[in-house]
This record gives sequence, C-alpha cells and structure tokens, in this order.
Amino acid sequence: MTDFERSLVNSFNRFFEENKIRGIAYRRKQHRFSSQFVDVLVDSFNPDYYLAIENKSLKTASSNKLYFTQHFSETDEGHQVERISKFLHRSGRRGFLAVELRRGMGKARKAYLVPWREVWEKFDSGGKGFSVSEIKEFPEIKRSSTYYKVRETMEMVC
Repeated sequence: MTDFERSLVNSFNRFFEENKIRGIAYRRKQHRFSSQFVDVLVDSFNPDYYLAIENKSLKTASSNKLYFTQHFSETDEGHQVERISKFLHRSGRRGFLAVELRRGMGKARKAYLVPWREVWEKFDSGGKGFSVSEIKEFPEIKRSSTYYKVRETMEMVC
C-alpha cells in the first residue's frame, strides 16, 4: 500500500469515527496471482460513502499528463479503465480517480478527486489521458497535517 493510499484510507476512517457515521475504508489485500479492482474501497450504509477509489501518483517534473496507456494497466480481461467501470456498474459503487501530484523536493504534494464518469468519458471518446491542468480543475483533496479533509472534498463531489 502506498503512502497516498494509506493516508486516504486513514482519513476516511477518521472522518467516519469523528462524525459517528457507519462506514469503513480499506484496501483489500493483494495476492500474487489475483488482481484487485481498485485501490481503496469505502463501505457505508450512506450511499454517498459507498465508493471505489483508484489512486494514481504523478511526478510533475517528469510528466505533465496522466496517460491511459502508461499509468493504467492492460490485461487479458481488458484495460484497467474498462475493468473498473464494469466493477462500478456491477457493485453499485460511486467511483473516483484520486490523483496525487508529486511536485518535487520542497513542494507539498497535492491530490485531486476526479469522478469516474469523467475518466470513462475521456477514455471511451479516445482521449489519451488527463493533463495536469485538467486534473487541477477537479476538487482538491485538501490536507491537514497527515490527514486529508474528506468532508470538504466529498461535499464538493456529492
């Protein structure tokens, strides 16, 4: 589990606990010969928090775009965007792409939350990916010390 995934999981769980919301965020254990659909799952009776989140991290010094060919996987079962889209449809979860922009030494990392429908529409229409400037148009997942401010971000996307 990456630091970004761990921090997001911990932030959701802290949010649920502090606000007395029945919910849990977790990352399914990945086994060597089995794939996972997404990086972070969030379960809750509240449909706003029944989520699947795919995380991607991008070094902005070496890349100015998150490419579907380079940053997403392809297997015998299809492209990762297609596999996640099928999972979302079958599970009834709301999907998001969380993108962490690593901006280099001395600069704070920033993260953004892209609704999965935006990912699917761009992929399905033949788009190559998302530029950093396009990513920055989506809601930023603000940080407070080691935690992400889940409430603020979710209010923007609900």
